[in-house]
Amino acid sequence: MGVFINAWKIADLRKKMLFTIFIIIIFRLGSHIFVPFITPGAMGALLGGDGTLFQTFDIITGGGLGRGTLFAMSITPYINASIIMQLLTVAIPALERMQKEGEEGQKKINKIIKLLALGIGLFQATAFYFVLANMRNIPVYEDGVAVGTVPYALTHAAGGGFYGFIEMIVIIGCFTAGASLIIWLGEQITDKGIGNGISMVLFAGIMSGIPGEIIGLVRQVTAARGWQDVVFVPLILAIYVVMIGFVVHMTNAERRIPVQYAKRQVGRKMYGGQSSHIPIKVAMSGVMPIIFAMSIMTLPQTILHFFGINHQTATGFWRRFFEVFNSTSWIYAFFYFLLIIGFNYFYVAVQYNPVEIANNLKKNNGAIPGYRPGKPTSDFIHNSLSKVTFIGAIFLGIVAIFPIAFTNITRYAGAGGGQGIVGLSLGGTTVLIVVGVALETIRTLESQMMMRHHKGFLE
Repeated sequence: MGVFINAWKIADLRKKMLFTIFIIIIFRLGSHIFVPFITPGAMGALLGGDGTLFQTFDIITGGGLGRGTLFAMSITPYINASIIMQLLTVAIPALERMQKEGEEGQKKINKIIKLLALGIGLFQATAFYFVLANMRNIPVYEDGVAVGTVPYALTHAAGGGFYGFIEMIVIIGCFTAGASLIIWLGEQITDKGIGNGISMVLFAGIMSGIPGEIIGLVRQVTAARGWQDVVFVPLILAIYVVMIGFVVHMTNAERRIPVQYAKRQVGRKMYGGQSSHIPIKVAMSGVMPIIFAMSIMTLPQTILHFFGINHQTATGFWRRFFEVFNSTSWIYAFFYFLLIIGFNYFYVAVQYNPVEIANNLKKNNGAIPGYRPGKPTSDFIHNSLSKVTFIGAIFLGIVAIFPIAFTNITRYAGAGGGQGIVGLSLGGTTVLIVVGVALETIRTLESQMMMRHHKGFLE
């Protein structure tokens, strides 16, 4: 809090903070502007109750998806485009060379990401439209009078015309335009505000749902059906405070590999000789492995949901599937945990190349004490990365599956009417995102304050 107070006293930073707040207010207003031609509660029915990917998107969008608003897709197309671009950069040499071109190369990659995000947003908006149409949640109007929903109107309306075309264009256009506008708002925060704009929009969306979750827990306490509710519901708040401290500690934790640079003489001057280190963060992959794993685990339920199959309508094999493989089962948690570990190793392998790091040290006359340059150095860096990656993967896995474990433990204890107590929003994933963005924002403010208080060499 002291960082924000000190930053507020500086006029330039105060303007940036106010501008960031202004953009966030616009984002929240857009999350309450409803898209025309969608019946009330239609998008809420689309979310389902099976732990689908739509529920994840609804939390990230701050409830905009469930309400069917202009910003229903929020920044999810941009996130998906960024993930795809990271994978393509490793697979396509031309993109890898572009990434190494410095600022100009990064501008080209950002332009490609935005175009890719526009395409993904258009695809998602089209998919939402057809799913809503199949669920008969899009009314069609003729001369100001509703003549039915889209499937009915296309086949039975008087005159046999192509009814529903205008509705389709408006709905798809609004969803796509909203996603594009959010990307632009995020860029404005990055250029004129504080911190990373996309991260701030994601942070604002998640935080907007936290008060409602807390109110829900308070209501559960007031309507307690047993001593278990009275004990476990307040306990979850205390656990989350401990979890926040744990996430902050692990996010800042790092393994420092010492590096010694050799002295070299250029003319009459001596260069080098100083000591430094290579920082390897424990949570270097951030929340990406959890997002990857969550997308894979929720994909079957999401696909089935497109075909109208859910835990309420399913019978036979599919009903058993939803009972065993739901988002609160131990089997789901086990595979979820394994996928997080696997994706964490994959993400670190994509981002870090020990051979390249060792070659860069050699070119700059640097060496790790006790290890010769070349292969011995790269092997040491590889072993260090493997150990740190394992610790980071276990950390992410524990944080991600904690809400599932807590729900099952409280269910066995009879809390929540035998249904268990579900944690706040996405549980550990939410905490990871919120803490990560908060720490990043604080570091940005500190660095900018340090720059303004640092005296130049002419002073």
